[in-house]
Amino acid sequence: MFANLAERLQDTFKKLRGKGRLTESDVNEALREVRIALLEADVNFKVVKDFIARIKERAIGQELLASLNPAQHVIKIVHDELTALMGGANSKINIAPKPPTVVLMVGLNGAGKTTTAAKLAALLRKQGKRPLLVAADVYRPAAIKQLQVLGNQLNIPVFTIGDKQDPVAIGQAAVKNAVTGGHDLVIIDTAGRQEVNEELMSELEAMNRVIKPDEVLLVIDAMTGQIAVNVAEEFNKRLDIDGVVLTKLDGDTRGGAALSVRAVTGKPIKFAGVGEKLDTLEPFHPDRMSERILGMGDMLTLIEKAQENFDADQMAKMQKKIRSADFTLEDFLDQLMQVKKMGPLEQVLGMIPGLGGAKKIKDLQVDEKELVFIEAIIQSMTPQERQDPDKVLSGSRKRRIAKGSGTSVQEVNRLLKQFDQTKKMMKQIMNMEKSLKKGGKMPKLPFF
Repeated sequence: MFANLAERLQDTFKKLRGKGRLTESDVNEALREVRIALLEADVNFKVVKDFIARIKERAIGQELLASLNPAQHVIKIVHDELTALMGGANSKINIAPKPPTVVLMVGLNGAGKTTTAAKLAALLRKQGKRPLLVAADVYRPAAIKQLQVLGNQLNIPVFTIGDKQDPVAIGQAAVKNAVTGGHDLVIIDTAGRQEVNEELMSELEAMNRVIKPDEVLLVIDAMTGQIAVNVAEEFNKRLDIDGVVLTKLDGDTRGGAALSVRAVTGKPIKFAGVGEKLDTLEPFHPDRMSERILGMGDMLTLIEKAQENFDADQMAKMQKKIRSADFTLEDFLDQLMQVKKMGPLEQVLGMIPGLGGAKKIKDLQVDEKELVFIEAIIQSMTPQERQDPDKVLSGSRKRRIAKGSGTSVQEVNRLLKQFDQTKKMMKQIMNMEKSLKKGGKMPKLPFF
C-alpha cells in the first residue's frame, strides 16, 4: 500500500539526510518534492497546500537551526503532520450504553460494503461482541444471499425478512430480534447505488432517523482516490457519518483517499481493509500508517498479528532456536506457513524498521503457490544443507538441489535470501517485544 508515495518520500528524505546541516533552500526543495509526491498520489489540492504550509512553518525557524540533526528533525515534523492529517489517533466504534450497539453501513455499490460488514462482525466478535448481521439491501441482486453466505462462513447469524420489505422496517425488526436473541451488536448492510443520488440519500436518511444507529460507517474504495473523498463529503453532508472504512487499501499505491478524507470531512478513518480474506479488516492507526509511508516500519501491528497467529509454546520454542542459532530451513518452512497467516510477506516485512523501505521489499513478495516449490527445494537438500546452508551450499550443490526440485538456481538463491530475511524479522520481533516488556513503550524509531 502507498508504494508510489512511500518511494517518492523516502527518496526525498534520503537526499536530505545526505546533506548534513540544512539551509532554508534545502528545506524548500525537499518540501517541493513532497508537494509533487502528494499531488501525484491524488491527494486533495487544498489538503496538500495546508499540509506543506504547516510543515514549512515548523521546519524553517529557530527550532530547526538549533537541532543537532536537522534532516531527522524535518522527517519527524513530516511524520507528525502526516499522523495529524489522518486523524492523530485510532478512533473506535461508538458503543451504546445499553445494548445492542447498532452500526449502519453505508456507501456506493462496488466499495465492498457487504463484505466489510461481515469482516467488521468477525473483528468485533474477537473483542467479545455477539454480532447480528442484517441484510437490508433489497435492491442489488443476490445481496441478501451474499451476506448469508458470508455469515455461514463466519458462523455469524444473518437477519433477513426477504427482498420485498422496506429497509427501515427490516432495520427496526432486526434491532428487536437482537434484544430477544441476546446480541449486543447489530450491523446493518444497506443498499448502495452506482453514484450518489437523491433516492439513495433519502432512504438512508430515513433509516438513520428512525433506527437511530449508534454508528454510521461509510465504506469507500481507497483505490478511487479523489473520487472517494468527494463521495465521503457528500455522504457526510446528508448523514453526518461517524467514521470511514477504507477498503482495498492493500492495492492503493497512491494514498490520496487515506490522506484526504479526514481533512475534507472532519470524520476519522476507523478501519482499513487490507486484503480479500474475511480476517483482513484492521483498526486504522494514523501514527502507524505514517510510519509505514515513511519507511519506519510498524512493529506494534506486527507484534499484534504475531500474537494472534502464533501459539505461545510454539513461539517460545522458536525463540530458543533463533537465539541459539539453531533456526534451520525446516523451521523456516514451518514459520513461513505461519507468517502467511499474518498477511502477504511483503506487507509483513514492510512493518519492520530497516526492512520496510519501498525499494527494499519489491522483490520479497511470496505467492502462496510458491510454497509448493519452497517445500520441494528444502526437501531436496540434505540434513546438513538444511541445518547450515550458508556454510555448505556451493554452486554445484545448488544446481543439484534445483534439478531435484524442478526449479532453477535463481529460485534456490531467492529462497535462501528469504530465509535470511525471515531470521532477521524474527530477531526484530523478539527484540521489540523485549523492549516493550522492559520499558512499557516502543523504542525510538530509526529516523528519530
